[in-house]
Amino acid sequence: MRRNSRYLVTTIAVVCSLVLGACAGGSSDVVGGESPTSDGEGLILVAYAVPKNGWDAIAVAFGAGGDSEESSINGDYGPSGNQSRKVVDGAPADIVNFSVEPDMTRLVDAGKVDEDWNQNAYGGVPFGSVVTLVVREGNPKNIQTWDDLLEPGIEVISPSPLSSGSAKWNLLAPYAAKSNGGQDRAAGLAYVEELVSEHFPVQPESGRAATEAFLQGQGDVLLSYENEALLIEEMGQNVEHVDLADTFRIDNPVAVVNTSSQLDKANELNDYLYTEQGQRVWADSGFRPVDPAIAAEYSDIFHTPENLYTIDDLGGWTTIDDELFGENGAITVIYEESTR
Repeated sequence: MRRNSRYLVTTIAVVCSLVLGACAGGSSDVVGGESPTSDGEGLILVAYAVPKNGWDAIAVAFGAGGDSEESSINGDYGPSGNQSRKVVDGAPADIVNFSVEPDMTRLVDAGKVDEDWNQNAYGGVPFGSVVTLVVREGNPKNIQTWDDLLEPGIEVISPSPLSSGSAKWNLLAPYAAKSNGGQDRAAGLAYVEELVSEHFPVQPESGRAATEAFLQGQGDVLLSYENEALLIEEMGQNVEHVDLADTFRIDNPVAVVNTSSQLDKANELNDYLYTEQGQRVWADSGFRPVDPAIAAEYSDIFHTPENLYTIDDLGGWTTIDDELFGENGAITVIYEESTR
C-alpha cells in the first residue's frame, strides 16, 4: 500500500461518494449547483460511479477561475452501461464519462457524440487506472497473484459485466494474464470460468456497489480499480491492495455530447482535463494521469507492473466486446451460466 502527502482526500466527500455511487439506479451530485438540469445552470455530467471523487475535485478546480454557477458540474452517476443507454434514450447531458469505449460508441451510433471524439493525443482518455486486488488489512489469505484467487474457499467480489464496465476490465485482466495477451484464448477463458463459477458469491450491479459490498464484510478479495483501492485506503478502511505483476490498463473515455446547450463550456471543461492542472487533479484523486510528464511526478504512488496489458493487445474493443461480452460472447455465457 502506497501513501503520499500529495494524495489527499476529503473524508466527507469520500463517504458521500461511496454512499451515492453504490445506488443501483444511479445517483446525482452537484458541485456548485443544486440539481442536474438542462436549463443552462451548470454542466450536466453523466458518468459511471467510480470516478466521482475525481470529478468532485475537477469541479472545484475548474470552477475556481469563473462564475461558480456557470462553472458548476451537475453529476449523475451509475453503472456505465446503464448511464450510456440512458443518454441514448434522451437523458440530458453535456459531457459523459464511461468505463469502457463501447458505452461511448453507443452514443456515437446514436448521433449524440461526434465520431472524432477520440482524435486528440490521448485517444479521448484523460485519466486511467489498472486492475488491482483489494484484500483485508494484513492480507490474511496471503493473496499475491491471480492463481491465489482460485484457492479453495476464496470468495471474490466483482460487479456484473451485464451492467458494469468495471466488471469487464476486472475480467479482462486475468483473461489477458492467463492467455498471454490473448495468444491462448482457451487458457484465459478456462481461468475466468473457474473464477466466476466457483469464487463469485455475489455479483453487484456496479463497481461502486461491489466496493460497498466488500466494505460491509462480503468476500476475501475485491477486484477493483487501483484508484478505488487508494480511495478506500485513505478513508481509513481496514484494507490494502496488492500490486500485481500482471495486470490490465484501464482507459475511461470522456466526450462532449454534441446536443449540449452549453457546447462551448462543455468543450472548455473537456480541454481542461488534459491541462497540467487538470492532470494533477486526477493524479491527486488517485487516477493515473495520461500526460507522461505529470505521470512521472507521481511514480512513487503508481506501481509499474511487469506486464501491463492493454485492450489493443487483445485486438481492440470492436473485437473483444463482441467476442467476450456480446450477447453470445464467451464471458457473457460463462457469467449467465454461473447465475442459473
